Amino acid sequence: MARRLSDGRLHLQHGPIDLVILGSEAEYGRASRRFATVLDELVAELPLLRTPVGGAYPLARGKVARRMIAAVWPHRAAFITPMAAVAGAVADEILDAMQPAGRAYVNNGGDIAVHLPVGETFDAGVVNNPHRPMVDATIRLQDSCGVATSGWRGRSQSLGIADAVTVIADSGASADAAATMIANAVNAEHPAIRRLPARAVKEDSDLGDLPVTVGVGPLPREIVRLALAAGTRVADDLRSRGLVRAVYLALQNQTTAAVPEVHFPSRRRSP
Repeated sequence: MARRLSDGRLHLQHGPIDLVILGSEAEYGRASRRFATVLDELVAELPLLRTPVGGAYPLARGKVARRMIAAVWPHRAAFITPMAAVAGAVADEILDAMQPAGRAYVNNGGDIAVHLPVGETFDAGVVNNPHRPMVDATIRLQDSCGVATSGWRGRSQSLGIADAVTVIADSGASADAAATMIANAVNAEHPAIRRLPARAVKEDSDLGDLPVTVGVGPLPREIVRLALAAGTRVADDLRSRGLVRAVYLALQNQTTAAVPEVHFPSRRRSP
């Protein structure tokens, strides 16, 4: 499906890939042409992309697949498959194909590739709970980057209990992979947390029988604080390695910014 939204942006959808794009008319044409083959390319290499990385560097044919592998490779000391970066990698690929000259972005279900000329900015809203949509925080983007959010409430499975971990990194794929790893680290053990084997929730899950979070009841504030601190430690490590620029973490009405000099002002609103 390809259609124009009422505000002029382009909406492209094929199977699970759902993009909202801002750009010029010429850029929309280039995005549409590149988008036509993306899903088929990914499906052709799914067995490789669902395999955990950790030994030899995986060799893929497709451009999006290669972006995914490059993004997850720095995290290979822990369990991760290239699928952890698929949404961000697709956004990166379409943005590159657009060859944007001005302000532009490709938003793939919340994983976003952003192009900003010098001096331009974007304000992005962060939603902690997609089932209770409101803007919980805002971030100001000041140059080209990738933005991604992960957590147990999202469309992807998570090993952790974060409501939302939003990452700014050099690319959408890098942000996607990092958000996955940090969200996995926001974790705790408590009777209010329910987990199931990943394949019991989603038959073709690349996480196999790893326990994924399917429900989180009210937690003691101290448990929430410790879980966020665990995620922040991973975020700080990734920042020290140059893999992320900034991180926002949220769990049950507690939030923190992993990078103190980056300001994440809270702005709670009604839907």
